[in-house]
Amino acid sequence: MITNEILSRFELFKGLPESLLTEIAALSEEVSVKQGEFVFREGERADKLHFLLNGSVALRVKLTSRPESITVSFVSMPYQSFGWSGIVAPNHYTSSAECDEDSTLMIIPASPFMKLLEANPESGFKVIQRIAEIIADRLRNSRQALLKTM
Repeated sequence: MITNEILSRFELFKGLPESLLTEIAALSEEVSVKQGEFVFREGERADKLHFLLNGSVALRVKLTSRPESITVSFVSMPYQSFGWSGIVAPNHYTSSAECDEDSTLMIIPASPFMKLLEANPESGFKVIQRIAEIIADRLRNSRQALLKTM
C-alpha cells in the first residue's frame, strides 16, 4: 500500500500538501516486475507515470544505425521517477524501460493524476517544474550516451 510517507520521499512530491498526497496515494498502485521484463516499450502509448521503490530499471533507445538498443540511463536509486511521457504530449514513451533486476514500482495513471494537478494549480506547477528537470536530465544523459556511440 502506498502511503503519504512513501510519496513524500520522492523529489517529485516533496512539499506537497498532505491532502494532495492522500489523493495521489489513492491513485497509486504498487507492482512487482521481474528481471528482464519490460515496464514499457519505446513508441507505446504512455498513460502512466512510473516510480522506483526498489530494484533497477534500464532506459534504452533504438537507433536506426545499430541493431541493438543503447542504454541512455539507469533508474537504480529508490524514489526516482521515470515514464514522464505519460503526462507530456504526444504521450508516447521515448525509450524502453527494462528491469535489470527484480523491481518494485509504484504506478500512477496519468489522466486522473493530471486532473489532480489541474485542481491544485500551485502544487501542479511545482510537480510540472520537477518533471521538466527530469526531462532535462534524461536529455543530457541520452546525449552523452549517443555521443559515446559515434
